[in-house]
Amino acid sequence: VQLQASGGGLVQAGGSLRLSCAASGSISSANIMGWHRQAPGKQRELVAVISSGGTATYADSVKGRFTVSRDNAKNTVYLQMNSLKPEDTSVYYCYVRSGILPFREYSGQGTLVTVSS
Repeated sequence: VQLQASGGGLVQAGGSLRLSCAASGSISSANIMGWHRQAPGKQRELVAVISSGGTATYADSVKGRFTVSRDNAKNTVYLQMNSLKPEDTSVYYCYVRSGILPFREYSGQGTLVTVSS
């Protein structure tokens, strides 16, 4: 499975960015796609994930500001980030969990999001 993320960049606080990630390869129809992030010196954390059935889960820190969505036909997941804050500055990693039990997890190379104050 390969994950190709795009859409990162530099934005001012209060601005918006949209991340995209296209997954290719053998992925179970029962899957979860989404995003993690890791800031310098911090552990990687979940940002938002969405199941193949459309159920979304968000970190408390991004609720109400970020929206995760997906296009199942294209195996693509999106992250719309609004009202960005400097603390959102991180490398964002696309994530796929394929299958239920057993399952396999995959992460992409990451895309940098920098929010200036």
